[in-house]
Amino acid sequence: MPQRNTVNPHPVDQDILKARSLPAVRAIVIPPCPDALVRLQHIVAGGAEVDAHALDQLVASDVALAAALLRTANSALYRLPQPVQTVGMALTVMGLRPAVKLLSAFITRQALQVRSPLLEHFWESSQRRAIACEHVGGQLYGLPPGLCYSFGLFCHVGIPVLMKAVRGYASTVTEALARKDRSFTATENANHRTDHAVVGAIVARTWHLPGDVAQAIWLHHDFACLHDERFAPAVRRLVALAALADFLVHQHEGVPPAREWREHGPACLDFLQVGEDELDYWIDQLHPALAAVGG
Repeated sequence: MPQRNTVNPHPVDQDILKARSLPAVRAIVIPPCPDALVRLQHIVAGGAEVDAHALDQLVASDVALAAALLRTANSALYRLPQPVQTVGMALTVMGLRPAVKLLSAFITRQALQVRSPLLEHFWESSQRRAIACEHVGGQLYGLPPGLCYSFGLFCHVGIPVLMKAVRGYASTVTEALARKDRSFTATENANHRTDHAVVGAIVARTWHLPGDVAQAIWLHHDFACLHDERFAPAVRRLVALAALADFLVHQHEGVPPAREWREHGPACLDFLQVGEDELDYWIDQLHPALAAVGG
């Protein structure tokens, strides 16, 4: 498990703790961290090496996890001449670290499943964002792959939590997507006195994700933080990476760039020192991995 700084918590961590006690947030049920994800966190907590035997045991103990792993290993991404039949073979084909990421995404999706047309492609886009964040973060700064992936996956996790817990939130999402006079989070706060960035950061803390991930989720719509040195460089890079990754995913999915990208994309690119040529290159380079999601 990641160690927590209990001596001098960052102001954002203090804000997250305070937010949990606000009336509008206190009524929201934050799902506990799934047992399978806790076990997965323990398996990868030892450092660079993943315990293959423990991972095999975890997957083999859950039919849904095994099916998800086998389905991915047998997808077009790996182009196998013959389909694999066992969890062990699937882990060999995929590699342990990619398997851990897939399982993390699958467990999270199952724990926060919400039936709504608005969230029909939510988890596919979240997994693609995670893949893009990891790829670009590693190329630009050598950021830890697990950190970037977790942030990308959980960046908007507050949305399904609010959808399930707050009456009328689905209408708020529809309104927020349509409005041009204020931001998505401003509409959320106007209607519910909280937003998905706040709730997502609380989920990140509750599920024992790294502190940088929780802070970046809290800030991921606050682009003024990019040049605010009160925040750690890794946190600010994650915030810029999320916007860039969303742009790459939207390009892949054939969705027009979000209003937020049109307004703040240049600042994010400038902060990350990325040019248009690199964006085009990443769109092509990431296509096979992004296309395999949900396939």
